[in-house]
Amino acid sequence: MVALNGLLRPTVAAGSIAASLNTSSLNKRTGSISSGCGTTGALSCSSNAKGTCCFEAPGGLILQTQFWDTSPETGPTDSWTIHGLWPDNCDGSFSEDCDPSRDYTGISSLLTAQGASSTLSFMNQFWLNDPDDGSNEELWEHEWATHGTCYSTLQTSCLPEGSPKGAEAVAFFEQVVTLFQTLPTYEWLTNQGIKPSSSTTHTYSALTAALEAEAGVIPALNCDGSDLDEIYWYFHLRGSVIDGEFEPISAPEKGDCPSSGIKWLPKN
Repeated sequence: MVALNGLLRPTVAAGSIAASLNTSSLNKRTGSISSGCGTTGALSCSSNAKGTCCFEAPGGLILQTQFWDTSPETGPTDSWTIHGLWPDNCDGSFSEDCDPSRDYTGISSLLTAQGASSTLSFMNQFWLNDPDDGSNEELWEHEWATHGTCYSTLQTSCLPEGSPKGAEAVAFFEQVVTLFQTLPTYEWLTNQGIKPSSSTTHTYSALTAALEAEAGVIPALNCDGSDLDEIYWYFHLRGSVIDGEFEPISAPEKGDCPSSGIKWLPKN
């Protein structure tokens, strides 16, 4: 483990993301609640079963999405930032805004009140909104309301008896941060000799090959024109979002970056 801005960030060896996510304590998140599900059940998208507290459906194709913002710049110069954790359906379709009654506001206060201040500290460094689009709080509220409320394993009926209001949202934010910490995209690219540059261009296949060499799976890359600005890492889940095992898989489809001429611009 190496220190990252006062927090512990797991070091994932090249080509070993799958092993790390399936065997390390990262999947046994020390959070405010437990699902009671265990991790011996069926993997999401392995059947057409309906969603339960211990089987994520229909949104069993899970995306950990990251931003690389340069105009305006957000986050550290040597790290991508969090966009969200999205539950796509197994066929690639998706639902959004599944339970407006749980559109919580004041995410910072919610996290602090339920003992997740370290998660909040990390979010304030690595889960940042484009300032032209609003505050960090607005992004967090949007990500929970739009995507978090659609997880079957995060329904309030799945929570331990006596759980405080919003406990499932706290668990969501804790897990998003935990998963992000296993996906050091910047480190993996630079390990492969690919560094931010205002002049160097890359092919889509070269970028994904570099990431596959480090992670063992192929992500999807998205661009603003020819500028690399977002990455999707895909997973299936065994158990609950709260404390289940995320099994990495290669992206089921290519991102929207062009085949060549891609620039990974530096943050100034």
